[in-house]
Amino acid sequence: MKIRYSRSDIIRGLLIYSAGDTIASLLLSEFSIWRLFGMMLIGGTVYAFEIPNYFRWIDSRTGSLKGIHASLFRTGLAVLYFNPLWIARHLLFIQVFSGNWGSISFNLLKLGLYSFLVNIPIAFMANYAIQNRISLKWRFLASAVFSSLMAVYYALSKVLFG
Repeated sequence: MKIRYSRSDIIRGLLIYSAGDTIASLLLSEFSIWRLFGMMLIGGTVYAFEIPNYFRWIDSRTGSLKGIHASLFRTGLAVLYFNPLWIARHLLFIQVFSGNWGSISFNLLKLGLYSFLVNIPIAFMANYAIQNRISLKWRFLASAVFSSLMAVYYALSKVLFG
């Protein structure tokens, strides 16, 4: 499998992830220009590199499978990628770029776990559609849009579960 990091993924990640987080920060009255720039940086680098390559890896591992088994396996791998550690890391990025150093603790792992467990039904349905109904070329965009919506949920999770 060839690793890819494209300009279109960088732009999509930069714009979409920061848009979702900006909406979340505005809803929570926590908007910060540093947070916006930080999430643009993460969306255009970490997420734009990791996620499309992971989706290509999923395709390479499930290409020989057929039917419902293949669909469920692809979906499961996608859901597992956006696991409690991924959510906690996302929350960590938010705290770092917001300058909330005092909020960085193992509590982020607990928030990540609760957020993950509560959103499994929604994440499963969305990832099923993304992995099985959308071509690989457009999966990062679809996932970024879904993750952008989830960014609002993740940001609110500290209010809901914190």
